[in-house]
Amino acid sequence: MFTGIIEASAIIQDIKKDNENIHFTFSSPITHELKIDQSLSHDGVCLTVVAIGTDNYTVTAIKETLEKTNLKEWSVGSGVNLERAMQLGARLDGHIVQGHVDQTGICKSVEEAGGSWYFTFEYNPATSNITIEKGSITVNGVSLTVVNSQVNSFSVAIIPYTYEHTNFNQIKAGTTVNLEFDVIGKYVARINSLRN
Repeated sequence: MFTGIIEASAIIQDIKKDNENIHFTFSSPITHELKIDQSLSHDGVCLTVVAIGTDNYTVTAIKETLEKTNLKEWSVGSGVNLERAMQLGARLDGHIVQGHVDQTGICKSVEEAGGSWYFTFEYNPATSNITIEKGSITVNGVSLTVVNSQVNSFSVAIIPYTYEHTNFNQIKAGTTVNLEFDVIGKYVARINSLRN
């Protein structure tokens, strides 16, 4: 379980294909604090640490994860948003995030707005995922508030701190991102679909 509050960046050092799996090796300022079997959110994708080196660590993504996320587009040198699992008793500064990406979305536009930015994302509504105005959404693991909620798109406002400390500064029109929709909203939508 995560909160969507990014605590560090990780840089991809190596990518190795292993049958239908891919091993990603990262460097990060928190590498020395990690342990084998630990769950970490990488751009919103919960991945397990399988190896730790002197200054790097490795996780493995399986076919299912690769098909539902933007991991297949990752490349050596790219930065990803990193968050360790939340601790019981700690403040929940973002919202409840599972680290299970629902689908990917495409950035349609980035608009500068006097020191902040509006990012607009489009997604396939056939999955029944929805957003609501002022509701929560996770984009590349970052907990954000929805503005301009539409049937197949939404926008988020990014403050300078978030822009500088996450990989939002790498997102431009055409970039594929990982989306996790609000878990409470998903349960409500499921209950409503069963009633109809």
